Amino acid sequence: MNHHQYALTPPMGWNSWDCYGATVREDEVKGNADYMAKHLLQYGWEYVVVDIQWSEPGAVSSAYRPFVPLEMDEYSRLVPAVNRFPSADNGNGFKPLADYIHNLGLKFGIHIMRGIPRQAVHQNTNILGSDKTARDIAKPNSICPWNTDMYGVDETKEGAQEYYDSLFKLYAEWEVDFVKVDDIADSKLYGTHTEEIKMIRKAIDRCGRPMVLSLSPGPAPLEHASLLEENANMWRMTDDYWDLWELLYNMFDRCYKWSKNRGPGFWPDADMLPLGHIGIRSVDGGASDRFTRFTKDEQITMMTLWSIFRSPLMFGGELRDNDDWTMSLLTNEEVLNMHRTSHSARQVYRKNDKIVWTAEGDSEIYVALFNISDRKQTVSISLDELHVSKEVQPRDLWNKRQLASVNSEIRYDLSPHASILLKINK
Repeated sequence: MNHHQYALTPPMGWNSWDCYGATVREDEVKGNADYMAKHLLQYGWEYVVVDIQWSEPGAVSSAYRPFVPLEMDEYSRLVPAVNRFPSADNGNGFKPLADYIHNLGLKFGIHIMRGIPRQAVHQNTNILGSDKTARDIAKPNSICPWNTDMYGVDETKEGAQEYYDSLFKLYAEWEVDFVKVDDIADSKLYGTHTEEIKMIRKAIDRCGRPMVLSLSPGPAPLEHASLLEENANMWRMTDDYWDLWELLYNMFDRCYKWSKNRGPGFWPDADMLPLGHIGIRSVDGGASDRFTRFTKDEQITMMTLWSIFRSPLMFGGELRDNDDWTMSLLTNEEVLNMHRTSHSARQVYRKNDKIVWTAEGDSEIYVALFNISDRKQTVSISLDELHVSKEVQPRDLWNKRQLASVNSEIRYDLSPHASILLKINK
């Protein structure tokens, strides 16, 4: 089966990074999974993803401890730290946690770093399915500048593909559904690791289990769009995204540039949604334990852009601490229907920080008006520009109400950083 079949609509789920950094524990993963199954699964939220360094027993935050021992099996493959994931004891790996999540009707994902553990290379441990060892396939000058766990893998060496095959064989045994691979879409030192992307694609295809492949971090270069589409299901358009207006402001340009390079099974990724209670044990994003610093207008603007662009939606906050407002952003069925079923999204214009996007549905047109300036502005678009030749009555999707009919121009006064998302019948 073509790997695009694994993600015909943009994946939606929860990822542990924004609230727990590198430190998430099994009980916290299960707690968020329980909440998702009870409150969000019916709206399409289904992936539960354990982010970085689950093999590090002593992780304390999103600040990585350099050159510390990681838990690893005899074949150079990292395994969960048992003190944080007790069900991984006795060589069980993530299989019991995956079973727990699957029994809730959800899907299970993990984060990995590109390459092979440095400790495997230093200890020269074995590779399953090969008589070569970790030292034979490592590329020691291919490192990640912000994390010391791994060396790159040299695709020209015998045993290199076997190593990646063995990794995904293990993940298939654990019944993993989603794999986020880091330091690969845009390495800060080397650009895009095209050959390791291809090895990973081949390994997933050989493992016998469908897995969504997500590549990080960004910004992935537009010139590699074809490579990314041919090998992955989603890839980051941005470096780590946090609850800072400047980062949201910049995302409009990123979405515009990538707007023609997406479709069923291949989704440019605007990164996680830093909403709700975040920073619990994460020191990134410029502040510790907090609720999102985005204003309500900014939260709506972010959700509107991600949804009309059809980015994957990965919630970053501690779900169990969601308030009614945050839940309203995640459970608006009309917005989520647009995210799931619309097509042909495009930026109609951008001028003086006034932006209009549209997308098509079966019998409706979606129109998003944004004011990303720091002052109140009127944002408008004529019905002619939307190829509509009749009077229409827009529906405000976030406020779930019909608005006054218009016969020539859609026009609204918007506060700074605010937006309005409309649906009109064709």
